[in-house]
Amino acid sequence: MKMSCRLTFRSPKGRWMGALSGQSFRRSVGLFVPPSPPLDPEKIRELQRFVTLSKKLLVMTGAGISTESGIPDYRSENVGLYARTDRRPIQHSEFVGSARIRQRYWARNFVGWPQFSSHQPNPAHWALSNWEKLGKLHWLVTQNVDALHTRAGSRRLTELHGCMHRVLCLECGEQTPRGVLQERFRALNPTWSAEAQGVAPDGDVFLSEEQVQSFQVPACARCGGPLKPDVVFFGGTVSPDKVDFVHRRVGEADSLLVVGSSLQVYSGYRFILTARDKKLPIAIVNIGPTRSDDLACLKLNSRCGELLPLIDPH
Repeated sequence: MKMSCRLTFRSPKGRWMGALSGQSFRRSVGLFVPPSPPLDPEKIRELQRFVTLSKKLLVMTGAGISTESGIPDYRSENVGLYARTDRRPIQHSEFVGSARIRQRYWARNFVGWPQFSSHQPNPAHWALSNWEKLGKLHWLVTQNVDALHTRAGSRRLTELHGCMHRVLCLECGEQTPRGVLQERFRALNPTWSAEAQGVAPDGDVFLSEEQVQSFQVPACARCGGPLKPDVVFFGGTVSPDKVDFVHRRVGEADSLLVVGSSLQVYSGYRFILTARDKKLPIAIVNIGPTRSDDLACLKLNSRCGELLPLIDPH
């Protein structure tokens, strides 16, 4: 699938303009969701039975739940980043080891942030939040960094890979809201402008090296150290304390539901292996194959936002 995307940011007036193949971003949501078959009534009934029988349900979500909110993912067939381009996400070692790489990352993130931060929860996020309120959902683990579960009201939540809405200092650990950093970027770059030719997951956009050369990156206001989004980049590791915490939640659960994840990344897949070892029933809702299809008692190739609202959590 060929897709062109044009984002322009000009900092003097804080102006944000976007155009996507002649459509607005509001209409672009479906561009990042792969095709799926019609909902199967029998499969819906099977998922309903799975949820009804669950008393302490643990849900793990991935990028596939947020594509319906307009956020692209990496691996979806034909529409994910890997299918659309030959670009690859930034690596942890690259970011921490190179000021030039950090400059490129933050310039691109500066342009992409207004759109990324404006995305809203879709019916799947709201359904899971409702399941929690009604006592069905024991714990929610998300691999996403977009804060959409939080916006939907989920509280029994672990953000396995962190959250793009927070920034931390690599030296002193000081945390600041990402929106505050955006204002610092604007102040440091009053005449800088850039036009992106494509969008990527997690608030990233495509800029040329020439575009980012003059972009100024602020340091930590507290100690002068380098800043990093509070997320786990590819090649990074989830903190052992967080891993242990999630393992304990899996140990308390009586079933596990995967929503919108291919489970290709080990940081999430390991909890499926734990559920298998504990002989928990596993169900998967994801368009396309996953790493754990052979471990699931139920697999549905459906849009999360179409399917989950149909399930009665009582």
